[in-house]
Amino acid sequence: MTEPREFTPLSVAVLTVSDTRTAADDRSGQTLRELAAADGHRIADHRIVTDDRYAIRAVVSAWISDPGVHAVICTGGTGFSQRDVTPEAIEVLFDRTIPGFGERFRQLSHASVGSSTLQSRALAGIANRTLVVALPGSTGACRDGWSGLLSEQLDVTHRPCNLAELALGL
Repeated sequence: MTEPREFTPLSVAVLTVSDTRTAADDRSGQTLRELAAADGHRIADHRIVTDDRYAIRAVVSAWISDPGVHAVICTGGTGFSQRDVTPEAIEVLFDRTIPGFGERFRQLSHASVGSSTLQSRALAGIANRTLVVALPGSTGACRDGWSGLLSEQLDVTHRPCNLAELALGL
C-alpha cells in the first residue's frame, strides 16, 4: 500500500494562445491562474502568444526544459479553424500522450456545450517530466478542465494515482 502524501504545490505555467487577447482581456488565462492558485499551486509564468505553431512551441519548449516548471497549461487554439494550431504545436514535444485526458474533457464538457464538444481538440501529454495540457479558450472550458481533471491530477494526495507524482519525480 502506498504511503499517504502531504500536498505539494506545483509550479504551473499558463499560456494563452490567441490572435486577439491582451493582458487586459485574457479571461481564460486569468481563470486558470486563479484556479491553480486557489488550489495552492504557484504560478511560474504566464504568457500570451499568437496562433503561430512555432511561437507556441518555443514558449512551451522553454518551460518544459525548466526544472522549476511542473505543469504547462495552454488555453486556446484547440478548435478546427485554420488558425487553431495548438495541438500540432505541442504534441510533437510529448514523450508520452495521455489519450484519456481529451476523452474525459470532452465527456465533461458535453454537459455545457452538448455535441459541440466534438470540436474540441483538448489534449495532454508528458514532456521531460512536465505535464503539458491544451484546453479550449473559453473560461467555461478552463473551469471544466480544471475542476473535472486538473485539480485532482495535480494534487499528489489524490488516489489511486495522479500526474503530480510524475511531474515531481516521485
